[in-house]
Amino acid sequence: MVETMGVVDDLAGRVVALSANSTARVLVGIAGAPGSGKTALAEAVTARLGGFPAVAHVPMDGFHFADAELARLGRRDRKGAPDTFDVAGYAALLARIAAGETVWAPGFERVLEQPIAQAIPVLESTRVVISEGNYLLLPQWHAARRHFAEVWYCRLDDRVRLARLVARHVQFGKSPDEAQRWVQRSDQRNAELVAGTERDADLIVELTGVDLPA
Repeated sequence: MVETMGVVDDLAGRVVALSANSTARVLVGIAGAPGSGKTALAEAVTARLGGFPAVAHVPMDGFHFADAELARLGRRDRKGAPDTFDVAGYAALLARIAAGETVWAPGFERVLEQPIAQAIPVLESTRVVISEGNYLLLPQWHAARRHFAEVWYCRLDDRVRLARLVARHVQFGKSPDEAQRWVQRSDQRNAELVAGTERDADLIVELTGVDLPA
């Protein structure tokens, strides 16, 4: 098993180098399939860089449409697909962050499975913002992608990734059978879409065998 800190130290050093070459706030994106370790990696790198307020973790998941709106749009059973996010809103927030503004970004509460408005402060003193989400490298996300100094792609063995997804859905309220069905019907379809974007990343982060939290 590869030690987590070795990977995290290398990535934190990469962010420090990006920041040293810029007088502006630096944004780094982390993309990858559902369950590939994006959030855990973002949190680990954020902590290694000193955490808040110097570094903020702003997840794309805060731009999920609420369940009531997904139901109105007829997309509730596809929650997590590209068209169940407010892409323009996410890009607009990143533009404000890149411009150096103080903002309050939305978070995402996994227990409720809902976005939480104005949950994450990005202050004037925040110099680095790390954001993660499945679709950062999709063409439809170009308006958001252009604000990142780099976008990394997380790669993880599919068996580990799928097992992690099922366990996550069970942890947050689905039965094992429901979790399996959701992963195969929804998460895996989204993973296949995301896999085609790996070639457009600035860096591939291989997480197979890396001891990051699930």
